[in-house]
Amino acid sequence: MGRLNDLLGLAHKRAEEMGLPFAGALTPTEAHEVWQLAPGAKLVDVRTQAEWDWVGRVPEAVEVEWQSYPGNLPNPNFLPQLRHQVDPEALVMFLCRSGVRSGKAAAAATDAGYTNCYNVLEGFEGDKDANGHRNRVGGWRHAGLPWIQS
Repeated sequence: MGRLNDLLGLAHKRAEEMGLPFAGALTPTEAHEVWQLAPGAKLVDVRTQAEWDWVGRVPEAVEVEWQSYPGNLPNPNFLPQLRHQVDPEALVMFLCRSGVRSGKAAAAATDAGYTNCYNVLEGFEGDKDANGHRNRVGGWRHAGLPWIQS
């Protein structure tokens, strides 16, 4: 439990420093470790179906679109779909491509009564490098964490 408490303490401190409206922010490596250590923890991938199919998936992650493709329209059923798959008392970590949508999802879930929400910084693909390419600077895949491709 010591390592888990250390990781969550760091995530809480980041949230305070960044003024985030949810419990905390974790790097991909930290999120993976928390997922392994915290009983009942969930990783919720909020990317689009197209991203899951074409870019890759995290095995055993809960998949709930924050926006739909094409058009990037908000998913009006995000919260009901989340409630159907994830207990509001669970430790929930949200993941998207680069950490922006997942932050919005973590805030929305917190507003809806989820008590332990975290954003995964850097997301699945990380930021673009100097050449405009992802998967080279930060992110779940770049960190060598588990993922599969369709």
